[in-house]
Amino acid sequence: MKVDEFVGANRIDQGQGGNLMVHGWPVEQCVVSDHDRAILRKLGERLRTLAERPYEQEKKTLWIAHNDLKTEQPVIFIDCENGWNEIFPWNESIKCEGEMAGDWEMWLRKEIYWAEIMKDDKVVEAKLYLPYHAIDTGWGIEEERIGDPTQGQSYVWKSPLAELDEDEFEALDLATVIKTPEIHIDWEASNKAFETAKDVFDGLLEVEFRHKWWWSPDLSLSYSNLRGMENMMCDFYDFPDKVHEMMRLFTDGYLHKFDYLEKNGLLPNNASSMYIGSGGIGFTDQLHGIPGQITLMDMWGFNEAQETSEVSPEMVREFLLPYQHEISEKFGLNYYGCCEGLDRRWEYVKASIPRLRRVSVSQWADSRKMSEFLKGDYVYCYKVSPTDIAVSQPDEDYIRRRLHEVLDYCKQNGNRVELLMKDNHTLGHTPRNASRWVEIAREEVAKVYG
Repeated sequence: MKVDEFVGANRIDQGQGGNLMVHGWPVEQCVVSDHDRAILRKLGERLRTLAERPYEQEKKTLWIAHNDLKTEQPVIFIDCENGWNEIFPWNESIKCEGEMAGDWEMWLRKEIYWAEIMKDDKVVEAKLYLPYHAIDTGWGIEEERIGDPTQGQSYVWKSPLAELDEDEFEALDLATVIKTPEIHIDWEASNKAFETAKDVFDGLLEVEFRHKWWWSPDLSLSYSNLRGMENMMCDFYDFPDKVHEMMRLFTDGYLHKFDYLEKNGLLPNNASSMYIGSGGIGFTDQLHGIPGQITLMDMWGFNEAQETSEVSPEMVREFLLPYQHEISEKFGLNYYGCCEGLDRRWEYVKASIPRLRRVSVSQWADSRKMSEFLKGDYVYCYKVSPTDIAVSQPDEDYIRRRLHEVLDYCKQNGNRVELLMKDNHTLGHTPRNASRWVEIAREEVAKVYG
């Protein structure tokens, strides 16, 4: 698509977890006009000024102590996710005319907004993180999505293996259908974007590649995408051998992909400012990687099984955790959980995941029980309900009471608490909700922790 075709286009932010640009640009789009360059350099100057504040180093120090279990001081992190499109409506906010330049502008505006307006504990840096222009082949078979999330739409999906009858599924050799994922990088386009960024931000920002190919070996999501949610739950009982067959293929596929990334020097340093797991930042002094030579043991790993929230703990132990154990063994530290309620399967997870450090405490978990389970031995990653700020006029009294309640018993149990506001599909079309939530969270932390 030509640059001028993007003027006035109906675009939305495509960033993911913690402001990660996921998709690169074809070589013909890797250009920045003088008009766009002036806009980007002005924003780069603002970001550099913010990044040089002593406060950013203080936040980094807090995250390190937090992830290394050396402080009881809670950290606060918010990612507006789809709510960014209410803070920065593309056609109103983005002034760059080129597609790539517009993506960079959105990324910069978000970083600056985090620092100047939201004021949570996210560390902003004098850096621009770029994705590779590449293809992940996935499993060679995929679901049909009805609805387009890249346009802000919800979607449902049709699973390609859902309509097989019992005999067909039983007889299917899954290895003929499910292929090993491969990463194919367009180095010409990726390097051109990289060199263009270095030129545009010369003297202002460093430029690094950063991607999410390593991020989540989502075994249960992959299964439900290919078989359907209802089938997955029944398959645990009706077709246990087929479940193991498919989990084996998924596990081998992820391990092959991780091995490829490691051998080719493509793993990012996620023990730094990078978003990890299902929320939070990875700063730690306990993982020590060399740029360009990062190994899996230098990284945070992540496993979850949120699609199995209504599956018994015993079935999770049998069908998921052995494979997740095999994957998590490769990583130096591990994060576990997303939206599933881990209180009901905690003992199995605890016994299965080596070097487990960060644990998700979602709205589907008994947060008090999880506080008692985790004590000061893990990071208590509390997922605050995004519905609290998804309306135009949030109930601030309720937000305060709930935060205070959780913080109070977490302090009693010596938890290493992290307040995470994420999964924000909307801010109630009231951008102020995000920064106001951070203010309230800080006030309640001060009341409980002093």
